[in-house]
Amino acid sequence: MQRTEFVNPFPAERQRQGNGAIGRYAIYWEQRYRRAVIVSDIMATGFVVAAIGGCFGARHASNWGEKWGILAIGTQVLVLGALAVTRSWAPAVLGQGSEEFHRLIRSLFMAAVVLALAGIAVTSHNIKLWVFVAVPTIAVVTMVERYLLRLWLHKQRKEGRCLRPVLAAGNLSTVHDLITRTRKFPHLGWRVEAICTADGLGLDGDQLDGVPVVGRLTEVASHVRRDGYRVVAVTADPHWSPDQLQRLAWNLEGSDAEMVVAPVLMEVAGPRLHVDAVLGIPLLRVSMPSFSGGRRVVKEVVDRIGAAVLLLLLAPLMVVVALSVLMDTRGGALYRQRRVGKDGREFTIWKFRTMVVGAHGARDALTDRNEGAGLLFKMRRDPRVTRVGSVLRRYSLDELPQLFNVLTGSMSLVGPRPPLPEESAAYGPDIRRRLLVKPGLTGLWQISGRSDLSWEEAVRLDLRYVEDWSLALDAVILWKTARAVLYGQGAY
Repeated sequence: MQRTEFVNPFPAERQRQGNGAIGRYAIYWEQRYRRAVIVSDIMATGFVVAAIGGCFGARHASNWGEKWGILAIGTQVLVLGALAVTRSWAPAVLGQGSEEFHRLIRSLFMAAVVLALAGIAVTSHNIKLWVFVAVPTIAVVTMVERYLLRLWLHKQRKEGRCLRPVLAAGNLSTVHDLITRTRKFPHLGWRVEAICTADGLGLDGDQLDGVPVVGRLTEVASHVRRDGYRVVAVTADPHWSPDQLQRLAWNLEGSDAEMVVAPVLMEVAGPRLHVDAVLGIPLLRVSMPSFSGGRRVVKEVVDRIGAAVLLLLLAPLMVVVALSVLMDTRGGALYRQRRVGKDGREFTIWKFRTMVVGAHGARDALTDRNEGAGLLFKMRRDPRVTRVGSVLRRYSLDELPQLFNVLTGSMSLVGPRPPLPEESAAYGPDIRRRLLVKPGLTGLWQISGRSDLSWEEAVRLDLRYVEDWSLALDAVILWKTARAVLYGQGAY
C-alpha cells in the first residue's frame, strides 16, 4: 500500500508572507488526521460487531434478522454516538496526552450503560453478550488502533511534519524555556514559529534561538489573524494583567487559535490541579499530594500482584540471565546493594551482577572520568562492566531481581529512582521529598532518557512524580517503559 505523507504544501517563504498559510497547513493535516481516526473507529467497531455476529449469529439463526440484527446495529450506533457526544474526535485531544483515551473509555462506558438499560427495557436475553463482550472488545480494538495511529503521528512530528504552529508571547526567559521543551519533545506537536515580547526585541536582535520576534505583546491578536497560528502560548511577563489576558481572549474569538496560559507560580499538574469559580473569580485550586489513603492501598495491591505475575512469567528468562552472568566472569549471579527507600529507611536491593568482582572498591580510581550528573556516578564505557553486563544494562535486564523487592514491599513498580546512602546524605530539603514515596523499578526518569538526563532534570521528574502521582500516571509509565527498554536509549 502506498504510504501517505503530510507534506507542507506552503513553503517557508510563503509562510512568512502571511495570508494565513501557516494556519491553513495545520488545519489541513489536523482534518486529515481526524478523518483517519473517525474512519478507523467506524471500521474497528464494524469489524467487532460483524465478528460477534458471525461467531454467535448462527446459534440464533431463527431470530437473527429481528433481535440480533437490531442489537448489532444498535451497538455500533450507540458506540459511535457516544464518541461524538464526548467529543472524542476533537482535534485538540487527538494524538497527544491521556485525555484522548480518557474520553474514549468514558464514551464506551456510556454506550455500555445505555445498551444495558435498553436491554432491560425490552427484556432482551441477548443483551449481555453485547454489553460484556462486544463493548469491551470494541474498547480494546479502538485503543490499539488509536495507539498505532498515534505512533505514526509521532513519527511524522519527529520528521518535522504535522506540527501545530505556536505564537509564544511573554518574556525572553520563559519563551526560551518553551522553545527548548517543544524542540526536545516534538511528539507533543508544538513548534514555536514566532514570538511577541514586551518591546518587540529578542536576544539576537529580531530573533530568539532562531525563532523570529514578530512584534510586541499588544500585537499578538493581529499576528494570529494574519498568519493563522493554531496556538497562542502566553508565558510570564509583567505585561499580562487579568485585564490584558481577558482582552487578548476576546480579540482571539473567531480565529482558529487556541489560547494556552502557563501557570508559572508552581509546577503542579494532573489530578491535583482544579479550576474553581469563587465569587466570580476563576481560581486554580491545588490539592494536597496524596501519600496515603485508598488509592495508595490499590497501588500496594497492584504492586504485589504485578510483581508476583511478572516473576512467574519471567522466571525462565531470569534463569538464562543468571547462567550467562556465571559463565561470563568469576563471581555470583546476583549483586546486593544498600539503597534508601521511603522515609529514608535503608533496604537491600537485588540486581544481576553486571560488573567484575570488587568493582565498588575501584570506583575511587575512576572519579576523574565520571560522566554522571550531579550526585550520580556514571560512565558510558565503564571498564568494570562485563560483556554480558553491558547487554543486561542496555535492556535493563539486570534490574529484574528487583521484582523481589517489590514483592516484599520495599519498592514499588513505579516510583523515583532509589538512591545510594551517600547520595541521600547529600540531599537538600527539596530533594529529600523524593523519599516521601517508595522508590520504583521504573519511573518518569526511565521513560525520559535515563542516564542521558541531567541531574536537575532527573530530580525534577522525580519530584513531579511525587507531587502529581496518580494510578493513571503509573499505568502510562508502565506502558511506555516497555518501549524505552526495547530501544535501550540512555542506558549504560
